[in-house]
Amino acid sequence: MGELANCPKCGEIFVKTQFRDICQKCWKEEEIAFETVYQFIRKRENRAATIQQVVEATGVEEELIFKFIRTGRLILTQFTNLGYPCDKCGKLIREGKLCETCIEVLRKELQLHEAEEERKREIEKREKQRAYFVLDEKYHNREF
Repeated sequence: MGELANCPKCGEIFVKTQFRDICQKCWKEEEIAFETVYQFIRKRENRAATIQQVVEATGVEEELIFKFIRTGRLILTQFTNLGYPCDKCGKLIREGKLCETCIEVLRKELQLHEAEEERKREIEKREKQRAYFVLDEKYHNREF
């Protein structure tokens, strides 16, 4: 079952579902935009077009084209120069959410964090193993 929401494009109230995050009117507009983009890039001479060339030729917003790619409506194996921006740095990518550079930086940061956590655990372990001796004056001065 859906929930009531305001359309992020026009503000109209609609029933939001897992399949549709915009109202019916805006969805129809997106469908027309998709058809425009698809008709342009499916032509043999336009298959190697870049995002900017598609935007200029069709008048469809860049973000909407990225949405078509992210949702799998435009399959990138057929269109060699299309992609969408990395969530971190904005470089055009063809799969996932991050580019290889950002993935590698994140991987290194995680390794550093894990090493630091391991170092902290070792320090805690050593602290627990230490034996503390307290001198008690009444026993210290006693003769045995």
